[in-house]
Amino acid sequence: MYTDTMPTPDLAWQREALCAQTGADFFFPEPGSSVREAKRICGMCEMRPACLEYALANDERFGVWGGLSEKERLQIRRPAP
Repeated sequence: MYTDTMPTPDLAWQREALCAQTGADFFFPEPGSSVREAKRICGMCEMRPACLEYALANDERFGVWGGLSEKERLQIRRPAP
């Protein structure tokens, strides 16, 4: 019998995050739409560091996570030339 041996990440921060109380529309806007409102909400959220850490560790490619857009997170992941 196979059982998954990978540890389950602690996602308790998600229950406390302001985005969980706001709705996904701000954080996953249509292409070309502004992420300004999502970043404003993230700026007030105490869970922002945990959210950003999760997004970087799990290579989240869409939406605003931890106050950063997809492009901003990509810049963090890319090594400097």
